[in-house]
This record gives sequence, C-alpha cells and structure tokens, in this order.
Amino acid sequence: MNLHPPNVTVAASITPEVLAFYAQGAEQGRLSDPRRHIEYLRTRDILARHLPPAGTVADVGGGPGAYAFQLAADGYRVHLVDPVPLHLEQAATTSARAESPLASISPGDARQVPLGSASCDAVLLLGPLYHLTAAADRARAWDEAYRVLVPGGVVAAAATSRYYTTWEYLAKNLYDDPAVEAILARHLRDGQHRNPTGDRRLFTTGYFHNPNDLTAEATTAGLRPHALLAVEGAAKLLPDLADRLRDPHRRDLLLRAIRRVEAEPSLLGMSEHVLLIAHKPTPDNTAAKETR
Repeated sequence: MNLHPPNVTVAASITPEVLAFYAQGAEQGRLSDPRRHIEYLRTRDILARHLPPAGTVADVGGGPGAYAFQLAADGYRVHLVDPVPLHLEQAATTSARAESPLASISPGDARQVPLGSASCDAVLLLGPLYHLTAAADRARAWDEAYRVLVPGGVVAAAATSRYYTTWEYLAKNLYDDPAVEAILARHLRDGQHRNPTGDRRLFTTGYFHNPNDLTAEATTAGLRPHALLAVEGAAKLLPDLADRLRDPHRRDLLLRAIRRVEAEPSLLGMSEHVLLIAHKPTPDNTAAKETR
C-alpha cells in the first residue's frame, strides 16, 4: 500500500470549523450508529448496482474508509483521498490490518485530486460536495472527477437535501433554539448551512443542494447523469428506525420500501442524502465537454 503522510497544506484548504468538527473523531463510527446505518446500507446497495463490476476506484473525501474498505474487500483497487489528517491516520491503521488493504491513502482535496488523468474506473464523491460552499469550488470538484475517470467511467456523488433539514430538526425537538429557524430559512434561501450554536447535532459549515441542481452541476462538467436517487428517503424520521434495522425481516422490508420510491422526483427532497450516478462519455461523445 502506498501511504502518503498527512500534511498541513491540505489541512489548511479546509475551513477551520470543518476541520475541527472532523478532528473530534466521530466520523469513524458514524455509519455504524443504529440510526445512521441506514445511510450506509442504502449507499452500498446503490453502489453495488451502478459501479462497474471491477476496476480502480477513487474514494475522494472518503474519511476513515467506511466504503473504501468494503469495496476493497469486494475486489476493487481503491485509492482513498481525504483532507483530514485524523481520517488518514485511521484509514492507514485499518488498512495495515485488513485482508484487502487499500491501494493508496493520500491527503487531498476534491478540487485537486492527487491521481492521474483517466486513471480510475469510478470516482466516489460521498462527502466533498456538501463542504464546498462556493459554486466555483464544486465545479472544480466535478471537473476533477471528470479528469480522473476513464472514458465510460462512473461517478457517484452525494449531496444533502436542503429540504430534509426542516423535518429533521422538528423531529429532534431542536426548533426551540431561536437560532434554528434562521438556520433553516437560510437552507431554503440559498442552501448555505452555518452553525453558530456549537451543537454537533446541527452539523458544521456546509452547502445543501436542491436535488436537481446536483444533476445540473454534473452536466456542466461534461458528465452524463443517468440516475438521481434518494438514499435514506424519509426513513430517518421513523422514531423506531434503530429497532427496525436490528430486526432482519423489518430491515429488509424497509430497504425494499425505500428502493421502490428511490427515483421518484417528488420525494427526493425528503431524503437527507441524494446520490447522483453519472458517467464520463466515451471518445465519440465528448464533443460537448471539449467545446464548452
């Protein structure tokens, strides 16, 4: 495995609030949380259906490697890229013990991916887009995904819906805080999320998409979207979600229910996360990218 040590240049490219948020270490176990595990199960299901059956994957913003290690175990050659030093250290420790280690672990930013052009069959952007608050930075991330992909390669990109948070904050009884209504109003106005409260339940600095804008961003970069899917749907609003996921039968019923409506446009905004699947055109279809 090729491990590039963390460096301060990459860390400095993240806003201090975001770096401090992830430096607390919660990300490593987040997707195993009884209620958050639905995000992992659904993302894995979507990736299994849309990634190429084999090849090289760049997990950009892959954190400690929740998806990277599972994909490596499935036979993919996986390069993990992340800007948070703690995540890189955690991934390196896991990889050193894994039966299927990662191909490389590198400090890097979605806007400047440390991988060669046309070197990957798939690119995962399962976190970077909701921490790039400027449209120009998100455009750079999409352009980098395009560059790194081989022709015909697949990108899977996640975004947080700006509409879901209204219902989540109500369900969590967070609306009593006077700052919360202003936070939610801004989500609807421009998608920008700021958390002046210090409450971790209100996340950190970010950008929340209108789901359709995710498709527009990918198209502008020259990619060809072919699926825009709800990840959790409204399942995280179920008060007994953790119990449902512990019971194999009820878990399967829930996953099947979400999958049946995952592509329904009128329901996308009710999902905390939406996942776009797109591909890089093959050489005979690249004129649009070359002339834009």
